Amino acid sequence: MTSYNPKDWIRFIFFISKADTIRKLFPIMVLIGIYSGIIGYLELVYWHLPENSYVKNISVMHSMLGFVISLLLAYRTNTAYDRWWEGRKMWGALVNSSRNLALKLSAILTTESDRSFFRKIIPGYASILQKHLDDSDTAKQLFDDVDLEINHHKHKPNQLAKMLFQKVNDLYVTKKITGDQLIIINNELQSFTDICGACERIKNTPIPYSYSAFIKKFIFIYVLTLPFAYVFILGYYVIPVVVFIFYVLASLELIAEEIEDPFGSDANDLPTKKISENIKKHVEEII
Repeated sequence: MTSYNPKDWIRFIFFISKADTIRKLFPIMVLIGIYSGIIGYLELVYWHLPENSYVKNISVMHSMLGFVISLLLAYRTNTAYDRWWEGRKMWGALVNSSRNLALKLSAILTTESDRSFFRKIIPGYASILQKHLDDSDTAKQLFDDVDLEINHHKHKPNQLAKMLFQKVNDLYVTKKITGDQLIIINNELQSFTDICGACERIKNTPIPYSYSAFIKKFIFIYVLTLPFAYVFILGYYVIPVVVFIFYVLASLELIAEEIEDPFGSDANDLPTKKISENIKKHVEEII
């Protein structure tokens, strides 16, 4: 995750970071500029279209559709941010569950071998979950056109959760913990799997294809029709204007694409590796 000062306007305006969308959009922005220049030349020089040409009235369409495209992009961005924020809440819950489990076990356990086991496995679950969510195959589990090899042992978070449950059950069988203590510990252990399932739901359930494809086509067609109408008003200045409009609209879609999957390695994704490292440090301090 990129660290920044939200009050540093100068840096935001004049510095281009690796997360800035202009890096990804620059090639197509150049093509849009060339396209706008060609349309301007054809209408003003080659075809000599008059000022009262019906082509000029295409701007009426842009006025009507501008509200629609703003609503679509606002909904798209809000939906993507909700997924990002829910992912952050799940990892915050994992931090709390790990700490609570460590605190309870620290007070209950007296044997060093048992304490050493949980000191290693509790933060290990967070680390394994981070790698599991970063795996590209995790995002393909619900796709009809992808045939993944089924091997339940590859789901490593489940394997660690199983080890934790097995160890706690052994402690109960050997009378090292009471039934009441088992119930208290079980709530924290169960939350691990609940958090894993919630993160997997975000990871392998993308925005519906038809919706995402429609927005991209809408933006592309909207921008391609802009020069036809506004070249009469702006002349060749239509080139930077159309390029800037494309940059704004396409950037909103790119930002939404990046944050809708918060468990990757993009600049704006969640720092799950750093969070798992903090869990390891905190658990080792407690137990």
